[in-house]
Amino acid sequence: MSRQDSVVIAPSLLSANFGRFAEAAIEVTAGGAEYLHFDVMDGVFVPNITFGMPAVKAVRPLSTVFFDVHLMIVQPERYIEAFALAGADGITVHAEACTHLDRVLGQIRALGKRAGVALNPATPPDCLEYVLDKIDLVLVMTVNPGFGGQSFLPRMLEKIRRVRELIEQVDNPIHIEVDGGIDATTAPLVVEAGATALVAGTSVFGNPLGVHNGISLLRESYSAGR
Repeated sequence: MSRQDSVVIAPSLLSANFGRFAEAAIEVTAGGAEYLHFDVMDGVFVPNITFGMPAVKAVRPLSTVFFDVHLMIVQPERYIEAFALAGADGITVHAEACTHLDRVLGQIRALGKRAGVALNPATPPDCLEYVLDKIDLVLVMTVNPGFGGQSFLPRMLEKIRRVRELIEQVDNPIHIEVDGGIDATTAPLVVEAGATALVAGTSVFGNPLGVHNGISLLRESYSAGR
């Protein structure tokens, strides 16, 4: 299987109509996406407030896809169990928000969930070196977190390649996820650099022909010329 064949698409509910979360979850499932991404923000770690455990719990019965929960919050360890009980399949925390990152990742895995670490654009990937055995996913932020619809930061391609080098040193299979400015133009670039999971908000939920078309266009973009 080629890397392109293993790439998963994770539409972000941050760009969906907040009054139509149920419909959005159903559309993502019907559109063939493998993940549904939840951007949880607390207004402290990032300058925005979005949604929490009730949103995850409300849409869990409506979709069979992997619920990919990204916690952009301070002291995430206080809420990990609650998100797990709400229906999260994977929980990603920010390296910058965890005083004891190793412990938090162990907490996630002890609950039977996949553990992820997110890195802000200015955070070097070397902080991952001693926790690679506890990571299932590395989320490289390709914009500064806090708001949807931002422009992709080209220098993050170099960072994705560095993360790929790090995870190739271990036997543990680890997804490289990217989040921020992902569309049909940037998707081929990040996949070539090593990404295997694409968080996409505006390019999916803002597609004038609908969610299914947005997902299809992303897949076609990085599959062309394979």
